[in-house]
Amino acid sequence: MTLDFRALWDQAMTFEEFLAASREHRGLWEGVHRLARIPDWARAAVPEGEQRHLLVLVEDWCGDASNTVPILARWAEEAPGLDLRVLRRDERPEVMDRYLTHGARSIPIVIVLDGEFEELGHWGPRPAELQAWVVAHKGEIPKGELYPQVRRWYAMDRGATTLREVMQVLGSDVRAA
Repeated sequence: MTLDFRALWDQAMTFEEFLAASREHRGLWEGVHRLARIPDWARAAVPEGEQRHLLVLVEDWCGDASNTVPILARWAEEAPGLDLRVLRRDERPEVMDRYLTHGARSIPIVIVLDGEFEELGHWGPRPAELQAWVVAHKGEIPKGELYPQVRRWYAMDRGATTLREVMQVLGSDVRAA
């Protein structure tokens, strides 16, 4: 099945609309967004005169999404040629099922599109280093102790790894990052 990314983009929410529709976890998302600082090296991610679109599959209860998507939203606000829209995972199973992680509907998934809404690639559900750590420790660390460690990793990283990895999908040179 082929996805019409232009139509999906047109139906997707802005980050602000997504926040407005969120209830229980809105404060967390807003806090991460407010504190997000985009490094200079990430602001020039899109070549001058070009456009890139980040179409993100999320749900507001997802801890990985609340630690990465607000930073990507801030990045889209500050980087010329970059914008972001949000689709709720549970409302778009036909999209989500194209981006399964080991058979699971893990989120967030960031679908990177060029200026013509052609897919360049995707990223998610979390930075590769953190994903490898979670997979390696999932059976040995109780779930109640695992997530606080994941949150600490995100807090120390401040979104830098997510930005670098999404920049790679964009086709940006991340050696300077």
